Amino acid sequence: MTRILVTYGTTDGHTAKIARVIADTLRAHGASVDVYQCGEKDCRPDGYDGVVVAAPVRGGRYQKSVRRWVRAHAGALNGTTTTFVSVCLGVLQRDPAVNRTLKTIMNGFLAETGWKPSVTKVVAGALPYTRYNWFIRRVMKRIAAKAGGDTDATRDYEYTDWQDLRGFTEQFGLLVARPVTASAPETVTV
Repeated sequence: MTRILVTYGTTDGHTAKIARVIADTLRAHGASVDVYQCGEKDCRPDGYDGVVVAAPVRGGRYQKSVRRWVRAHAGALNGTTTTFVSVCLGVLQRDPAVNRTLKTIMNGFLAETGWKPSVTKVVAGALPYTRYNWFIRRVMKRIAAKAGGDTDATRDYEYTDWQDLRGFTEQFGLLVARPVTASAPETVTV
């Protein structure tokens, strides 16, 4: 049985939900999965056959707890099959300039931490307006309006394509289960 670690950062809870769906999908396909929030417990990636790291983009960066954890464990992460799931609303815009910005943010994070994940995935997040304080609600409403998104701040919106995420997770599970023959996995964006 493959052992997989799913670790994540979350601000408003949506990336935690994404991590749970990833874990449940992997378990449904026979993997043993542990799930930890970065900074919650000093979980170590040693001894796992694969590692998933999920983090939301907020203000052009990933959370400090995720950056610290990945930087501290980059050596172990680079020695196993890993994936980075970047959660961002910008992906919904389907704008080449926004996509370049998202790629720059992700590449900066990976360069800063020294991690070279086997596979990366960008997924759309959520607008949990009802959980935001008045200032964040106002800022997010402006950003959503500019992008042509939902601006009714009396309700929450989820944009994650759960079927696509489950399919990606299944493929990652198969990648982890496959015997590693190369010394360093090739980076592939799915």
